[in-house]
Amino acid sequence: MTPASVARVLIDSPLPQLDRLFDYGIPESLRESAVPGVRVRVPLRSAGRVADGFIVEIAPPGDYTGVLSELEEVVSTIPVLTPEVWALARKAADRAAGNANDIVRLAVPGRQVRVEKAYLAASPEPLAALRPPAPIHGYGGGVVETVIAARGRLAIDAVPLVAEVEPGVWVGEWAVTMAASAAATLAGGATAILAVPDYRDQEQLAAALAAILPAERIVRLDARQSNPDRYRAFLRCLSDDPVVIIGNRSVVYAPAANLGLIGIWDDGDPLHSEPLSPYVHARDAALVRQELQGSALIFFGHARSTEVERLVELGWVRSLAPQPAVLPKIVPTAQQSSEDRLAAQARIPSTAWREARAALEFGPVLVQVARPGYAPRLACADCKRNARCMKCEGPLGQKTSRSTPACGWCGALAVDWKCSNCEGERLRFVGSGAGRTAEDLGRAFPGVRIIVADGERPILTVGAEPALVIATRGAEPVAAGGYRAVLLLDGESMIARESLRVAEDCLRWWSNAAALAARRAPIVLVGVGGALASAFVTWRQADFARAELADRRALRFPPAVRVATVTGTIDAVAGAIATLNVEGADILGPVDVEGGGVRTIVRFDYAHGAEIASGLRSEVVRSAANRRRAIGKAPRGPIPVSLRVRLDDVEPFLEQ
Repeated sequence: MTPASVARVLIDSPLPQLDRLFDYGIPESLRESAVPGVRVRVPLRSAGRVADGFIVEIAPPGDYTGVLSELEEVVSTIPVLTPEVWALARKAADRAAGNANDIVRLAVPGRQVRVEKAYLAASPEPLAALRPPAPIHGYGGGVVETVIAARGRLAIDAVPLVAEVEPGVWVGEWAVTMAASAAATLAGGATAILAVPDYRDQEQLAAALAAILPAERIVRLDARQSNPDRYRAFLRCLSDDPVVIIGNRSVVYAPAANLGLIGIWDDGDPLHSEPLSPYVHARDAALVRQELQGSALIFFGHARSTEVERLVELGWVRSLAPQPAVLPKIVPTAQQSSEDRLAAQARIPSTAWREARAALEFGPVLVQVARPGYAPRLACADCKRNARCMKCEGPLGQKTSRSTPACGWCGALAVDWKCSNCEGERLRFVGSGAGRTAEDLGRAFPGVRIIVADGERPILTVGAEPALVIATRGAEPVAAGGYRAVLLLDGESMIARESLRVAEDCLRWWSNAAALAARRAPIVLVGVGGALASAFVTWRQADFARAELADRRALRFPPAVRVATVTGTIDAVAGAIATLNVEGADILGPVDVEGGGVRTIVRFDYAHGAEIASGLRSEVVRSAANRRRAIGKAPRGPIPVSLRVRLDDVEPFLEQ
């Protein structure tokens, strides 16, 4: 008997051969509850077990005349997989040659029964009325609002200042601009999604939003929440009422049927890169979603990434700078000897020393350093070779002046250490971390309060009182009224890192720190020269991104081209590469990789992206199916993967 309708189900499975929709009959008892988006349990005939899944659509039976397996049960009556999120997951996964189910797992939190029961039992309450949004200042009258209403695309250079959004609450001016953009979106009756790299940025953005919007219009959705809180916030996003949804990279997958704006702050930050398969960057997911739903898309940042600069040069994204321009007071300086011996020990040249001493009369001074800890690296005092762990050969470091040196890999304490090269037993410090810098500055500026902010000591804000704030890059607190001076140390060691993105990263780190200064406060960049320093001093980050992109284009490096890394056994990789027949594609490799196997890099133009992704995806599915058949239908343990594919993977270009 042919069923009246068929449920097309996405099986919750990481297996690439199951990354498609399966047809199931709908029993009479589930006719009303089996609707698109709900969680269901279905039988897997080949495996003889029951699996979880989502109904993606209800379709007519078609020409199939056999007997369909039926749904086992509807787990929940709430349609949690919305049509727009499914369309995004499918297209983003296809672009990345990955599984749509892996993206759905990021987009839809695990079910929390108590939260769900409370949600179903509660009667919807009307949201507070919205006040007329304030104009977005700094970019010309109504320019940003016009682009949002027209559902356009912008790359906005953020104003490098701090702002007081409520008495005693200070945030970066970028957060005020993002909040005002979201308010303009809500005024038009649409939802806004705002993605930031980490919780520090999220706190600033939440404070800026709370100053202009009712609390019930703001939804936080991020990985730091407990499972019940995250699921509760997710269910709020299912409402038709316009809200502002803020969170980290995965928030771009939040449900929003009437989406008016996607805003991303600092897209060059590596925290926007998804570490889980299929490794879709938040920026790429936002671009796909904007195209699917026709929302506005705005990239905010102090320093522009080469990926966004490429979109600007293509005319896909419009560039917008503050009018009139706001230029920080940046003082370049070479690494010169200081007038004070203690200041020289703290790596502060004369110019920076004078600026810091004068600024401490009025308020806090920010000192940015490259690394946390006391001594990031230790060496043998006799032969000067880097000190290595006697157990695993990992690098030795020291967190405080009184702590025992320990391995950075296995954590073993370097007790009774001996150099493997010369049998020496004495260690010497190489480099200065935040802890050692704080010690040195405490001696150079006696009587001044010292504050250290890093990954182990997260500090979000500091007061307006005089203090030296030593912070690692990205961990700088916001100071009330802004810092009276900013010293950027260790620039030479930062740019010495062998990485494709090192120049971009340094410019972004320095620009974000400089934007925390008070208006016209001096910002001293120590020990850096050349084009990178010139771009920073003149505050022309977009010009530097343009030049960097031109160099990448000449070398055929991303993002001028797309890349795919194919890793696995030598036979599987060779078979996958043999299927590619794309004109202009570069095949680099194969080379051996750690852990066995080989890796080949494929470089290709954006126009061939769909073809390359589809071909490699087919090879992954074929390889996985062959592997399972070779091992057997019921393996006892996990099945080793013989082929992995990752698109837009810049890791091979990062460390040389």
